[in-house]
Amino acid sequence: MEMEGGSTSGSVGEGAQVTRQFSPARSRAFYRFTQQNLPACKPVLTPGCVITIFLLMGIVLTPVGLVCLRASESVVEIVNRYDIECIPVPYRSNKVAYIRDSSISKNCTLKIKVENRMKAPIYIYYELDNYYQNHRRYVKSRSDKQLRHGLEYKDTSSCKPEEKSNGLPIVPCGLIAWSLFNDSYSFIHDTVEMKVNRKNISWKSDREHKFGKNVYPFNFQNGTLIGGGKLNPKVPLSEQEDLIVWMRAAALPKFRKLYGVIEENLEANEVIEVRVANNYNTYSFGGKKKLVLTTSNWLGGKNNFLGIAYMATGSLCIVISILFALIHVKNPRPHGDPTYLSWNRKSNAS
Repeated sequence: MEMEGGSTSGSVGEGAQVTRQFSPARSRAFYRFTQQNLPACKPVLTPGCVITIFLLMGIVLTPVGLVCLRASESVVEIVNRYDIECIPVPYRSNKVAYIRDSSISKNCTLKIKVENRMKAPIYIYYELDNYYQNHRRYVKSRSDKQLRHGLEYKDTSSCKPEEKSNGLPIVPCGLIAWSLFNDSYSFIHDTVEMKVNRKNISWKSDREHKFGKNVYPFNFQNGTLIGGGKLNPKVPLSEQEDLIVWMRAAALPKFRKLYGVIEENLEANEVIEVRVANNYNTYSFGGKKKLVLTTSNWLGGKNNFLGIAYMATGSLCIVISILFALIHVKNPRPHGDPTYLSWNRKSNAS
């Protein structure tokens, strides 16, 4: 009983001490802190201030949009669809049979006229349309650890259905690698073949960290069903940049991937002969193939969206500022006294 009484008196003493510590003034301050009701700058936007802000935004954004749009228009771009043109006329009624018949030559020649001067470097892209690289099963069908470690990594179940062939593992495994793009292009200018630089077309981080320098293709495209391109078994994956570019899956069904770079200028009105090996099967699913030649500038490639978006936003801000100004002039509203605001009344009362 004495122990219980002692314990009770001790508790009462501690409670009194706690009560003394939390005085009404301290609890009020603590409440204001927790409720974020401390003195702070709380500006009240007047009509004139709002009109000025919208007007300044419009004045700034509209010229920026004009500059971006002009920069985009200065980029010279040539887009040539060749998936139909590169099929012989007798086979155009059955394109799938043509592309699957290995006994038929898939080579064709295109003529491209350069409308405006193209200053080096000139980037070569292939563009695919109606190709869903973002499909869930397609994206999952790969093994990043195998790409780094090769045959040392045994668990490649994520690569199904392209995990093994003839009872042996496949390197690189998975549907993404299996469907590697395998069309090729060569460019003839004045009867001389132009040099196309195909080095450093992939991300440096991919070459150094995602694809092993000692990992070589093994048992690739040896099954009964052949997908896309083949790989050189004597070259490590970190140097097979076509594969590295292709393995970075696109988010949209229409995408471009870098093929190479031409490092010489092309003058206006010149005609280039392009020899295409039309090997990739996009006919089974109604896809499209295009060859793109483009220059670049400080803004990147041709993209009018950014300039149009800036101009549209800036113009809208100017229209809103004018509209607000007319409303304010026609129906002015007197500005109230901020001391009567609820938070200021609470501050004064405390």
